[in-house]
Parts: sequence; C-alpha cells; structure tokens
Amino acid sequence: MNAKHPARAVPVSSSVAPLASSIASPTASQTYSYCSLSLDEPGSTPLAEEVALAIAYNGISQAVMLVTPTDLEDFVTGFSIGSGIVAGADEIYDIKLSGEGSARHAEVQIANRAFWNLKTQRRQLAGSSGCGLCGVEAVEQALPELAVLPGASLPPAQWLEGLRQRIGAFQPLGQRSGAVHAALFMDATGTLLLGREDIGRHNALDKVIGALVRQDIDSTGGLAIVTSRCSLELIQKVLRAGIQTLVSLSSPTGLALQWARRHNLNLIHLPQHSAPRVYSPALENQA
Repeated sequence: MNAKHPARAVPVSSSVAPLASSIASPTASQTYSYCSLSLDEPGSTPLAEEVALAIAYNGISQAVMLVTPTDLEDFVTGFSIGSGIVAGADEIYDIKLSGEGSARHAEVQIANRAFWNLKTQRRQLAGSSGCGLCGVEAVEQALPELAVLPGASLPPAQWLEGLRQRIGAFQPLGQRSGAVHAALFMDATGTLLLGREDIGRHNALDKVIGALVRQDIDSTGGLAIVTSRCSLELIQKVLRAGIQTLVSLSSPTGLALQWARRHNLNLIHLPQHSAPRVYSPALENQA
C-alpha cells in the first residue's frame, strides 16, 4: 500500500472467520479480584489480556509476539507489511489462525519472492552479534534502506482540534481496563475512520495498517495517529505502508524526527496543553 495506489484486500482463508469466534477466550479484558495492602476492602477490576502469537511464513517460524487477542488478522497483515517481510498486500496469499487460550498461531502464505528475501536475510544475519535492540538481530535490520515518500501537504489545523477527546470513542478497551495503546486512521476528509488497540504500541499501529489493507481503504491524503511514544520503529512502519502523515500524542525521539525529515514524512506532535508542533518537514534554517 502506498500513497499513489489504494490498498488492496488480502485474500484470507475462509477458515479464519469461524475460528475467530472459537478462540475468543481470553477476551481483550477480564475481571480480576484484588484487595488492599491492609488485606481489607476486596474488589475487582478489568485488566487487559495478552496472548502469545507465533507467526510462521510458508511453514517457517519467524516471530512470537505478545498481543491483545483482537483483530489478529489485521495485526498479522500489518506486521508483515510494517516489518518489511512483504512489500505489499499482493504478496500475502493466505492467513490461517489456530490455537486457544494464551497460545495462538498464525500460518501465513506469502509469495515466493518475499519468502526468498526473508530466507536470504536470515542467512545473511546468521552468526552476527546482536545489536541490543528488541526484535532485531543486527544493525542492518534496525536501520534499513527505505524509499523516500513523494511528500504531501500538511493536514488542516482544524482536523486536530479536540483530537485527544475525540479519539476516546476508539479506545473502549483502554477506557475499560487501561494498559493499552491505540492507533487510528483519519481519512482525506478529516474523518476518524478506524482505530485499533493493543498492549503493544507497535502492534496497535500494525493492526491499523492491516485494517486499511484488508478493507481496501486508500490512505492517500489521510494520516495515522498514535497515542504512544513516537520512536523510529513507528516511523518505519508508516513509511513502508505509504502513509504520508503521522500524528503522535507523545514527543518523537530525535532519531525518529531525523528519519521523518529524510523520508518526506509529515511528523506532527500534539501536546496535551499547547498547539500542534510540526517537526517534519523542517522550517528553513530550523535545527
């Protein structure tokens, strides 16, 4: 998916739909009992759930992710694109989910070209020392070469007015239990179109990217919104997805800002008590 071409729907196995309801436990949140430190006043509260999802491509295990057990097809699709495993939706042929409780599995069939690139990358990295970054094996993975976006106009200021309050409607799990991040997509008319939640900030964004692809939604002129810290990994995901504007409710890191400017990504921080700050594109002579 990119800014020039609308996202294409992923052909998902017909077995996924009935399976989704059969593996719905544990749900996104469940109620747990507690007591105060003085051992009186017992009570209960909903807590966000997480499950371990093992992802395999063409039969080869690739990753195990801790995720909130909702919108898993969206997550797998977005993870595949946002992590650079596939170049686009047309390289994902099938997704099959299985498992129950806290152990889930995703079997993904991808194009031979993508699978060959994945195997080649694994061979090249074999034996290299770890770089200390979560989820990668070498610096080459953490700092990949990505295409520069064509550039897009900044969104009108009114699109962001009251945004912090408006996104609450897309955070039912967060309002119920807390402990989760949210990512959203606003379309080219300034309408909040969809949102996804997850215990992982990367996962929430992956789910939004996957939802756009699976629902065949064109991202041109729209923007992604994240409620979490804006670090380099999130920048890389929206670049791969071809989304040209990213709005973060938390400040970006310096490296994230540098990559946004280098790749023509509009990067906007929406502070809680002040006007939106446009970090990218940079003003002339701005540091």
